[in-house]
Amino acid sequence: MNAALPTSLPTVLVIDDEPRSQDAIRRTLEEDFNVITAGAADDGRELMERHSVSVILCDQRMPGTTGVQFLKEVRERWPDVVRIIISGYTDSEDIIEGINEAGIYQYLLKPWLPDHLLETVRRAVEAQGLQSDMHRLNIELRTSTPVLRARAAEKQASVRDAFDFSRIVRAQGSPMDQVCEIAARIARYDLSVLVLGESGSGKELLARAMHYASPRASRAFVMENCAAMSETLLESELFGHKRGSFTGAYEDHVGLFQRADGGTVFLDEIGDTSPGFQVKLLRVLQEGEVRPVGATRAMPVNVRVIAATHRNLEDDVHAGRFRQDLYYRLAGMTMAIPPLRERPGDIPPIAESLLQHAVRELAKPIERFHPDAVASMMSYPWPGNIRELRNEIYRAVALTEGSEVGARAFSSKVLQGQPGTAALHGTGTPGYPGMPQSGTLQERLDAIEAVILKETLLRYRWNKTHASKELGLSRVGLRSKLVRFGLEEK
Repeated sequence: MNAALPTSLPTVLVIDDEPRSQDAIRRTLEEDFNVITAGAADDGRELMERHSVSVILCDQRMPGTTGVQFLKEVRERWPDVVRIIISGYTDSEDIIEGINEAGIYQYLLKPWLPDHLLETVRRAVEAQGLQSDMHRLNIELRTSTPVLRARAAEKQASVRDAFDFSRIVRAQGSPMDQVCEIAARIARYDLSVLVLGESGSGKELLARAMHYASPRASRAFVMENCAAMSETLLESELFGHKRGSFTGAYEDHVGLFQRADGGTVFLDEIGDTSPGFQVKLLRVLQEGEVRPVGATRAMPVNVRVIAATHRNLEDDVHAGRFRQDLYYRLAGMTMAIPPLRERPGDIPPIAESLLQHAVRELAKPIERFHPDAVASMMSYPWPGNIRELRNEIYRAVALTEGSEVGARAFSSKVLQGQPGTAALHGTGTPGYPGMPQSGTLQERLDAIEAVILKETLLRYRWNKTHASKELGLSRVGLRSKLVRFGLEEK
């Protein structure tokens, strides 16, 4: 299975002594990556010597060599490979040792969620690609400084363009227009910003757009998910630490605040931080300096902080879960991103953009969505917002044979969405998706009836017996209506 690999996809090496864990990870990743597996560090080392690996997913506790010990060797021999630990144990010493000695990119705990694992590996591959690009740039810089300066300027301009507010996909008249307009106005000023919104609604994308529209655009944009780490690890990651300051601190570590000096720090899920960390963050924001763990003196930093959360921080302040003084430090300007269900008009253009990305990444000859697929997407409330929509579209593209994505390529939860709920909250035409803006009463009623018929058939995966029973029609009557409205299954 590991002998012959296609060259078009990045290669991920999974090292785990449990075959079931190997199989579960393979099934999660195999549509997007070449996945090779090993049951022990020795086998993994042999595979590393034979294959060009982008990312390693390594179990921590294995017979013989531990995951951290093996990844430390990988760091020395193959420094460009992104290293990820997966473990069922929350031993802080293992985590700290992994960060310091093995330079791990992420520490994932079992049981992991498929979507989170897939997104983590995608980000790791992207990071590896950027790291390779920067390595090439550094080599060229020593031989062709003027040319590379020009290229760097072009690349910086390209990045600015890629994260411009106009690149945030939305429909004309979208509620996001006002959000982006306000964000663009305040981007040029050094105000702290608090972005509110549900998970997957696009908070990071808005933060990046603000950074690249600001005078800090030429400096670093760094981010950290505050909910993903314990207080000790989060403090070390953001503020840094000195060698020997705690068990496992074998070398100095520069925190993200220092790396972003002159740029922007994006703190996602700030509402999930502990009271102890909140005190330390407040001190950094008040004094404009950080003191790495174990350091004897503080170091000045000049950063802009953009924080984000899915929680209602005002309620948390009143309940004593979040410090009031820190809240007012972060909320120099508060912005709320509406969830996707409150801006259904954005679903078609976002879906189309995601379709084009999926077609390129998965190399599928798909041209469009079938109208029934659009109707299904419009009738589902998308609790996971754009992230969930992306996953569904990539899944549908992978399952589709032909040039058109139909609704039946979506998962059952999307097909069972309530009809018209998204459209009823939109800014476009009220009523059911596809209802004409003008016409006689009968024409509008016919349009609504056609949507109800289509939605019911989609939920029953075009089982006409079940659909006709729910609608109170005979099979002959249902077929007659399908012919009348041009809905007969292709």
